[in-house]
Amino acid sequence: MISGTQRKYFMLGGKGGVGKTSCAASLAVKFASNDHPTIVVSTDPAHSLSDSFDQDLTGGTFVPVQGVDSPLFALEINPETTREEFRAAGQNRSNSDMKDIMSSMGLGAIADQLGNLKLGELLDTPPPGLDEAIAISKVMQFLESEKYDRFTRIVFDTAPTGHTLRLLSLPDFLDASIGKMMKLKKKISSATSAIKSVFGKDDKPQDSNDKLEKLRERMAKVRDLFHDSEVMEFVIVTIPTVMAINESSRLCASLKKGSVPVRRLIVNQIIPPSASDCKFCAMRRKDQMRVLELIQKDPELSTLISVQAPLVDVEVRGVPALKFMGDLIWR
Repeated sequence: MISGTQRKYFMLGGKGGVGKTSCAASLAVKFASNDHPTIVVSTDPAHSLSDSFDQDLTGGTFVPVQGVDSPLFALEINPETTREEFRAAGQNRSNSDMKDIMSSMGLGAIADQLGNLKLGELLDTPPPGLDEAIAISKVMQFLESEKYDRFTRIVFDTAPTGHTLRLLSLPDFLDASIGKMMKLKKKISSATSAIKSVFGKDDKPQDSNDKLEKLRERMAKVRDLFHDSEVMEFVIVTIPTVMAINESSRLCASLKKGSVPVRRLIVNQIIPPSASDCKFCAMRRKDQMRVLELIQKDPELSTLISVQAPLVDVEVRGVPALKFMGDLIWR
């Protein structure tokens, strides 16, 4: 994961509460500590990246993480901002003069519908995964600029399993939806242009289709990234419980079905052996060992590189704690 200077992307996902954010933050610190300029991004609507680094990362911009020698920047995406950007891209500006003409012809209702046509209204409740998809595309946009071209490792802390699975299928859904919308708007534009020419009304070309085309291109890049095994890897994070393992197995099967590169499984919060006479600890560890055996028998998870991360006796918060955790996991 550390070798090479080619830019690589890592997405960490799994069941809620298994420690995805801590693992993502510790991986980012590990990369930075090994001379990789790194960016870590939270696409989970319920951000906790600021808590992990013990630093305010809100505001929707790249924030330098303190306490790391090599460049390490973190970003928490504002979900509402990404939704507004999506709606704005689908907006079609209306023309008041055109409305007046069509209203005089008894076509006022149609004029209102055409003038207020918005992709955001057709998707008034944005599909799950939209925030993450646009967040990822925005990060990819940033990285195309000279200012950020030196960054070689990008780590994404994703939302829980359900959102992640919908995220993976969202670019294809949006590509089809935006394509249909562009065709519809083109027909509408041709019709309204004809009416304008008859009545001598002229207007500047609308840039709505340009915005949609740009959004469509961005989503296509996200889709291509998901399937590029040379630069992208999805890391599943779980804990040693039957429920978490079952969900991780389903996630792994979905990732493989969608041709998303997945190679590693982080089994977090494993109770280490104890020399003390703690019956509770002994029972919990015994139960966890049974679950670890299930992983070896699981047709999906058994094919992955399995990494066991011990349960530590301190709260993993701040760069020093993340370095400590990273040394335990990312060897």
